[in-house]
Amino acid sequence: MIDVVLKKGKEKAVLHRHPWVFSGAIEAVKGKPANGDIVRLLNAKGDFMAYGFYNDQSRVALRLLEWDEQVTVDEDWFRNKVAVAVAGRNELLDSGVTNTCRLIFSESDYLPGLIVDKYADHLAVQVLTSGIENVMPVIIDELRRLLKPTSIFDKSDASSRQHEGLETANVVVFGDNPPESVEVKENNIIYNINIAGGQKSGFYCDQRDNRKIVASYAKGKKVLDCFSYTGGFTLNALHNGAESVTSVDSSALAIETLKENIKLNKLDTKEHIAIQSDVNKQLRVFREEGEMFDIIILDPPKYAPSRSALDRASRAYKDLNRLAMLLLNNGGLLATYSCSGAMNMETFKQVIAWAALDAGKQVQFIYQFCQPEDHPVRSSFPEGEYLKGLLCRVF
Repeated sequence: MIDVVLKKGKEKAVLHRHPWVFSGAIEAVKGKPANGDIVRLLNAKGDFMAYGFYNDQSRVALRLLEWDEQVTVDEDWFRNKVAVAVAGRNELLDSGVTNTCRLIFSESDYLPGLIVDKYADHLAVQVLTSGIENVMPVIIDELRRLLKPTSIFDKSDASSRQHEGLETANVVVFGDNPPESVEVKENNIIYNINIAGGQKSGFYCDQRDNRKIVASYAKGKKVLDCFSYTGGFTLNALHNGAESVTSVDSSALAIETLKENIKLNKLDTKEHIAIQSDVNKQLRVFREEGEMFDIIILDPPKYAPSRSALDRASRAYKDLNRLAMLLLNNGGLLATYSCSGAMNMETFKQVIAWAALDAGKQVQFIYQFCQPEDHPVRSSFPEGEYLKGLLCRVF
């Protein structure tokens, strides 16, 4: 096994079991490992520190796997990590009210670069590192053994694959092509999703708990669901007795799927309005028309993919939330989210405070949202905590 030597003074993060080693922290590579090979990481004195995946094309040159030198990182090691991750979701799935969740969450489940989502009897995988790419036959075999899925579909189309020198993949790796419409259940609400053609892995299960929480306030209320996608917040609000829900999304396919999901759940279509439009543009239209709402949900895409984009993203979040606040009845609720890992909760609160100031509003933070149990945050990897949100009462 090839040794990689760390620069003197760069040991702290590794000792704290953070799984990333950046290329600038490496002093020497004693050999020519192929990208995705497992190597030994040594400190400047030559002492063993960890085993990890190597990739010289990525800014994260090493993704660490194991800190015990006596442990062999082999096929059984990867099978065990998959099994432990899957077992950790059993309680969630055994409830019977949900049959879709994230089974494996990359570094947070000690498998850097691997995401696996379960949609009823189908699985969707995303492979984001060359190391995981090398061991996928083992991982696929273990997933088949544990879960006996009907199909496994590789949705590895993320731009981050480019940083690892990997090509985009969008193929079946086991079974037949998943049907165009797969029926899943989340908190006893039914969704038809398109695994192969949908965004990311086909459905956003990271908002499962938050959808239910926001819906608990919706009875008898006029609700606006922005960036509605296929209707998670919309369906929950209608299911809980909202007076009306207006859904806005720029995707025609998402809007059409949302409408189908409303019918699938036998909800009253008279209580729902769907608008295909850019959200920022539509919020301004509502302002001009004098439309007002009791609850507004803002679940935008990732505005800050990196720390360098944080200032620009903060301005975008501020303007979006300012526009929404102007459309709320006095004492109305704003459920606002950020899925940008680069933005922490304190920064997000500050952005909302700026938005309130610009809108001439007063805001109370009455609840803090986070990602659910199937998106765990590893104590040594705080970067895994990407989803945050605030329930705000606006005056």
